[in-house]
This record gives sequence, structure tokens and C-alpha cells, in this order.
Amino acid sequence: MSGPLIALITGGSRSGKSRFALEKMQAYPRKVFLATAVAIDPEMKERIEIHRKERSADFLTVEEPIHLAQAIQRLAPQADAILVDCLTFWLNNLFHKWPDRDGAPYKLFDKEIQDFLEVLEERPTSFILVTNEVNMGVIPPDPLTRRFVERHGCLNQEIARLADEVVLMVTGIPQVLKQKEVVVR
Repeated sequence: MSGPLIALITGGSRSGKSRFALEKMQAYPRKVFLATAVAIDPEMKERIEIHRKERSADFLTVEEPIHLAQAIQRLAPQADAILVDCLTFWLNNLFHKWPDRDGAPYKLFDKEIQDFLEVLEERPTSFILVTNEVNMGVIPPDPLTRRFVERHGCLNQEIARLADEVVLMVTGIPQVLKQKEVVVR
């Protein structure tokens, strides 16, 4: 395979996903870090600062908590690769922006996800996407969390289907689950 690639890096919290993604990005000269986290409290602000310091100065960092597809379309022409960290935070942001209080469909939420998946399918550049693996056996105790886990799991599966490479991080060790052969000419 030649052309832009999609790599999905998944795993549990603090499993080394972000560090591994940053290492993979070193292969690209023009790199964009698309950050989705929002500093909702002092501890989260501190975590974001730590992550900023871990990135090398050659990254263009853009913060976009909601409209990933639009940001990617704007940034892709100036990037050899875009690292999105993290899809879990992005989904959380969507849930907070458009809360589902009555069980009604998430029309705007679904549109953001569909737009994002369409941009990935277009492959305007290479992508490294970081996400958490969800629900490894514990049944969430409330309907909202169950819907979040369901949406998150479906998104991860859809991206894994599109991806050329899928890596599960386990205690800092990458486990390659899918890897398409790359043809070099």
C-alpha cells in the first residue's frame, strides 16, 4: 500500500498510547497534533501541560474539542500526518455538548462522527489516532455510560476497519493487531 496511512492506537488508561503515537509521528516531517482534551479542572490542566511538554517543537499543535472533521480538512494540506489524541476525550466532549436527556437520537453528535469518518476515508493525509479500549467486561451502571461505551466501541470498530495498522498498548508494550503490507517503490 502506498499513500496516506491510518494507524489506530488503543489500550487502557496510562498504557503508553500517547508516547507510542508520538514516536510513530517522528517519521513525518510536517506533523500536526490535534488535541481534543479540555481542561475542566486544575488536575486536567496539569495533565494537558505535561503532554504538551512531551511533544517536540516541530509539531503544530491545534486544540479542537468538537469539530474534528473541519479541523482536519483545514490542517491536512500543511501536514504529512495528523495525530489525534484522543478520540475518547472527543466523544466525551460530544456527549457533554449535546446531552441525551430523553433518549432521543443524537443528530448533531452523529453528524460529527460521520463527518470525521468520511474525512478518514478520503485520506487527505496520514493519521495516527489514539483511543481508549472500552468496556473490557464491566457493565456500566447507568444508561448514559452504556450509550457512551456503545458509541465508543462502534467508533473504534469502524476506525479499525479503515485502518492500515491497529496497535493495542498493554503496559507500554505495543501489540500489533493489524498491519497492512506497505509497498515501497
